[in-house]
Amino acid sequence: MSTKPVFLYDTTLRDGTQGEGFQLSGLDKLRIAKRLDEFGIDYIEGGWPGSNPKDIEFFQEAKNLKLKHAKLAAFGSTRRANTKVEEDPQVRLLLEAETPVVTIFGKSWELQVT
Repeated sequence: MSTKPVFLYDTTLRDGTQGEGFQLSGLDKLRIAKRLDEFGIDYIEGGWPGSNPKDIEFFQEAKNLKLKHAKLAAFGSTRRANTKVEEDPQVRLLLEAETPVVTIFGKSWELQVT
């Protein structure tokens, strides 16, 4: 019987902060990322670059973050409809985050893509 590794992808710093009345500063997010790395998490989703001042601060400071195990991921969407990928500001921000991993989602509902 062969075994396959299981990789852990943590979304606490993005999805976990969407609860009503729950907020993390950029510094809070950096501290949590370090702790998740210590726990052995493989991938840490840092948030959506450029979506708010806290995430802007986080991704600027995260460039200096020394993680021992985890890889940091920036989260975002595919290009906007009727926009060339090289001209899409959100795609540019994903690249400027300079993370080793980028998680991209694509919208599929007609109301979202037109």
